[in-house]
Amino acid sequence: MWKEQNNSLHKKFEFKDFSEAFAFMTRVALAAEKMDHHPKWTNVYNTVEVWLSTHDAGDIVTEKDRKLSKMIDTLC
Repeated sequence: MWKEQNNSLHKKFEFKDFSEAFAFMTRVALAAEKMDHHPKWTNVYNTVEVWLSTHDAGDIVTEKDRKLSKMIDTLC
C-alpha cells in the first residue's frame, strides 16, 4: 500500500531476487518515461523503494503521482 508522508507517496517492493527487482525497475522506468514523470527510488538486492512527488508543483503529491503509483502497482 502506498503511504503519503513527507509530501510524497512511498512504497517498498520486495522480490525473489535482484533480477526480479531490476526487471521491475526496468518496467517502471519505461512507463515513467512515457508519462514524463520520474520516481525517486533505491534498490538493494531484492528490495526497491519508490517515492513519488511532483517537482514542478513544489515537491508535493499531485494527480500525476497518484496515476504513476497505480501504473507501478500493475507492473509488479
